[in-house]
Amino acid sequence: MTGEPQPDPFAGHPDWQLDPPRPIVPTPATMTGQLRGRRVLIGLPGHGWRSDLRADEKVVQGSRTYVPVMTEGEWYRAEAEQTEIFAPLVPVERVWVEEYGVAGISLPTGDITSRLVSLDEPSRRTPVPALDAPALSGRRVVRLRDDGTEERELRAVTELHTNSQGDICARVTTELDWYRWGWSGHAPRTLEVLVHRLWVE
Repeated sequence: MTGEPQPDPFAGHPDWQLDPPRPIVPTPATMTGQLRGRRVLIGLPGHGWRSDLRADEKVVQGSRTYVPVMTEGEWYRAEAEQTEIFAPLVPVERVWVEEYGVAGISLPTGDITSRLVSLDEPSRRTPVPALDAPALSGRRVVRLRDDGTEERELRAVTELHTNSQGDICARVTTELDWYRWGWSGHAPRTLEVLVHRLWVE
């Protein structure tokens, strides 16, 4: 064994030390507090789930509790333009709220058995590095900031590409601007994010 120092594989790559974004852990709406503006899923155990929805506060009618639920696009437009929209009432026991779990490293696997889930509740979703995602445009993404905090409620507007400095990156926008693009036709303001800082929800 020689006395020569070994190179540090993490030298010059401080981003490798950042924790991955927290996973999404669906929680029954019956077990949560305020719901206004929260991202939710609706469905039935054994049947299936619908996502990309937002909730308003619970409503009690007779002996039943309901949650007004609308698509995210409608929710963002109502908030931006301060308008009222129709929101169907969904029985509270059919609504699950997207909460954030504890960050951890999950190793990718090609084993189909490890991908099987129970149909009793919506499955937990672990963010995937943008580099490993088959497609980005339109997907919900998470940007890791320099201090390791997460910036969520973003959408990718491009696939991975090389910028003028030769870095691999993608452009993202806020979800409000993403949905406004659809209802107004105005191109969104975008931000370039380096691939090692970008994860798909």
